[in-house]
Amino acid sequence: MDGRRMFELAERLAIAKSRQDIPAALEVLHPDMVLETPAFGTRAQGLAENQRILARFFKSFPDYHVTLDGRANCPDTLVCWGTARMTMTGDRFGAVPNGRRAELPVFIAFAFRDDKIAFERFVFDLSELCAQSGVSTDAVRRKLFGEAAQAA
Repeated sequence: MDGRRMFELAERLAIAKSRQDIPAALEVLHPDMVLETPAFGTRAQGLAENQRILARFFKSFPDYHVTLDGRANCPDTLVCWGTARMTMTGDRFGAVPNGRRAELPVFIAFAFRDDKIAFERFVFDLSELCAQSGVSTDAVRRKLFGEAAQAA
Protein backbone atom coordinates (compact mmCIF):
# COMPACT_ATOMS: atom_id res chain seq x y z
CA MET A 1 0.00 0.00 0.00
CA ASP A 2 1.39 3.41 -0.83
CA GLY A 3 1.91 6.16 1.73
CA ARG A 4 -0.88 8.36 0.39
CA ARG A 5 -3.46 5.59 0.82
CA MET A 6 -2.20 4.76 4.32
CA PHE A 7 -2.48 8.41 5.34
CA GLU A 8 -5.94 8.69 3.76
CA LEU A 9 -7.17 5.84 5.97
CA ALA A 10 -5.45 7.25 9.07
CA GLU A 11 -6.93 10.68 8.41
CA ARG A 12 -10.43 9.22 7.95
CA LEU A 13 -10.01 7.46 11.29
CA ALA A 14 -8.79 10.65 12.98
CA ILE A 15 -11.74 12.62 11.63
CA ALA A 16 -14.23 9.96 12.70
CA LYS A 17 -12.75 9.78 16.20
CA SER A 18 -12.70 13.57 16.47
CA ARG A 19 -16.45 13.50 15.75
CA GLN A 20 -16.90 10.56 18.17
CA ASP A 21 -18.42 8.74 15.17
CA ILE A 22 -17.80 5.10 16.06
CA PRO A 23 -19.53 3.60 12.97
CA ALA A 24 -17.38 5.76 10.66
CA ALA A 25 -14.26 4.75 12.59
CA LEU A 26 -15.13 1.07 12.31
CA GLU A 27 -15.52 1.40 8.52
CA VAL A 28 -11.76 1.86 8.06
CA LEU A 29 -10.74 -0.88 10.51
CA HIS A 30 -9.83 -4.44 9.60
CA PRO A 31 -11.99 -7.12 11.29
CA ASP A 32 -8.92 -8.25 13.28
CA MET A 33 -7.98 -4.67 14.25
CA VAL A 34 -5.68 -4.30 17.26
CA LEU A 35 -5.68 -0.98 19.12
CA GLU A 36 -3.01 -0.48 21.78
CA THR A 37 -2.90 2.50 24.13
CA PRO A 38 0.16 1.98 26.37
CA ALA A 39 -0.63 4.98 28.59
CA PHE A 40 -3.89 3.31 29.63
CA GLY A 41 -2.52 -0.23 29.48
CA THR A 42 -5.24 -1.26 27.04
CA ARG A 43 -5.27 -3.55 24.03
CA ALA A 44 -8.45 -4.13 22.04
CA GLN A 45 -8.70 -6.74 19.30
CA GLY A 46 -11.52 -7.17 16.79
CA LEU A 47 -14.25 -4.77 15.78
CA ALA A 48 -16.59 -5.46 18.71
CA GLU A 49 -13.88 -4.84 21.29
CA ASN A 50 -12.69 -1.73 19.45
CA GLN A 51 -16.26 -0.43 19.38
CA ARG A 52 -16.55 -1.00 23.14
CA ILE A 53 -13.21 0.64 23.97
CA LEU A 54 -13.95 3.66 21.75
CA ALA A 55 -17.34 4.17 23.41
CA ARG A 56 -15.66 4.03 26.82
CA PHE A 57 -12.94 6.45 25.69
CA PHE A 58 -15.47 8.97 24.31
CA LYS A 59 -17.47 8.78 27.54
CA SER A 60 -14.31 9.77 29.44
CA PHE A 61 -13.20 12.35 26.82
CA PRO A 62 -16.37 13.62 25.10
CA ASP A 63 -14.64 16.48 23.29
CA TYR A 64 -11.66 14.45 21.99
CA HIS A 65 -10.10 15.92 18.87
CA VAL A 66 -6.87 14.94 17.16
CA THR A 67 -4.91 16.61 14.38
CA LEU A 68 -2.27 14.76 12.39
CA ASP A 69 0.55 17.22 11.72
CA GLY A 70 3.17 15.00 10.13
CA ARG A 71 3.86 11.51 8.92
CA ALA A 72 6.44 9.04 7.69
CA ASN A 73 5.96 5.63 6.15
CA CYS A 74 7.64 2.54 4.83
CA PRO A 75 5.85 -0.06 2.67
CA ASP A 76 3.70 -1.55 5.46
CA THR A 77 3.76 1.00 8.29
CA LEU A 78 2.67 4.60 8.79
CA VAL A 79 3.70 6.76 11.74
CA CYS A 80 1.87 10.02 12.39
CA TRP A 81 2.42 12.71 14.95
CA GLY A 82 0.14 15.49 16.00
CA THR A 83 -1.89 16.94 18.84
CA ALA A 84 -4.78 15.53 20.84
CA ARG A 85 -7.09 17.86 22.70
CA MET A 86 -9.43 16.35 25.26
CA THR A 87 -11.16 17.02 28.54
CA MET A 88 -11.10 14.25 31.14
CA THR A 89 -14.55 13.78 32.68
CA GLY A 90 -16.10 11.50 35.26
CA ASP A 91 -14.29 9.37 37.79
CA ARG A 92 -13.18 6.44 35.60
CA PHE A 93 -9.56 7.19 36.45
CA GLY A 94 -9.99 7.26 40.22
CA ALA A 95 -9.75 11.04 40.59
CA VAL A 96 -11.94 14.08 39.95
CA PRO A 97 -10.52 16.15 37.05
CA ASN A 98 -10.49 19.95 36.94
CA GLY A 99 -12.59 20.20 33.74
CA ARG A 100 -9.82 21.87 31.73
CA ARG A 101 -9.06 20.73 28.20
CA ALA A 102 -5.66 19.05 27.88
CA GLU A 103 -3.47 19.49 24.81
CA LEU A 104 -0.95 16.70 24.25
CA PRO A 105 1.53 15.65 21.60
CA VAL A 106 0.64 12.20 20.24
CA PHE A 107 2.43 9.63 18.15
CA ILE A 108 0.44 6.98 16.32
CA ALA A 109 1.81 3.92 14.52
CA PHE A 110 -0.42 2.11 12.02
CA ALA A 111 -0.19 -1.16 10.11
CA PHE A 112 -2.53 -2.20 7.31
CA ARG A 113 -4.11 -5.29 5.80
CA ASP A 114 -6.67 -5.68 3.00
CA ASP A 115 -6.89 -1.91 2.47
CA LYS A 116 -7.91 -1.37 6.10
CA ILE A 117 -6.16 -0.32 9.31
CA ALA A 118 -5.18 -3.54 11.09
CA PHE A 119 -3.13 -2.06 13.94
CA GLU A 120 -2.89 1.23 15.81
CA ARG A 121 -0.60 2.11 18.70
CA PHE A 122 -1.70 5.45 20.21
CA VAL A 123 1.08 6.95 22.34
CA PHE A 124 0.91 9.99 24.62
CA ASP A 125 2.26 11.05 28.02
CA LEU A 126 -0.18 9.98 30.76
CA SER A 127 1.60 12.19 33.30
CA GLU A 128 1.05 15.25 31.12
CA LEU A 129 -2.63 14.39 30.66
CA CYS A 130 -2.98 14.03 34.43
CA ALA A 131 -1.11 17.29 35.14
CA GLN A 132 -3.27 19.29 32.74
CA SER A 133 -6.42 17.59 34.07
CA GLY A 134 -5.54 18.34 37.70
CA VAL A 135 -5.38 14.72 38.86
CA SER A 136 -2.65 12.67 40.49
CA THR A 137 -0.71 10.51 38.05
CA ASP A 138 -0.08 8.04 40.86
CA ALA A 139 -3.81 7.74 41.60
CA VAL A 140 -4.64 7.27 37.92
CA ARG A 141 -1.90 4.67 37.44
CA ARG A 142 -3.13 2.77 40.52
CA LYS A 143 -6.66 2.76 39.10
CA LEU A 144 -5.60 1.73 35.59
CA PHE A 145 -2.89 -0.77 36.31
CA GLY A 146 -4.11 -1.99 39.69
CA GLU A 147 -7.36 -3.17 38.09
CA ALA A 148 -5.48 -4.75 35.19
CA ALA A 149 -3.24 -6.65 37.58
CA GLN A 150 -6.23 -7.91 39.60
CA ALA A 151 -8.01 -9.11 36.45
CA ALA A 152 -4.99 -11.14 35.25
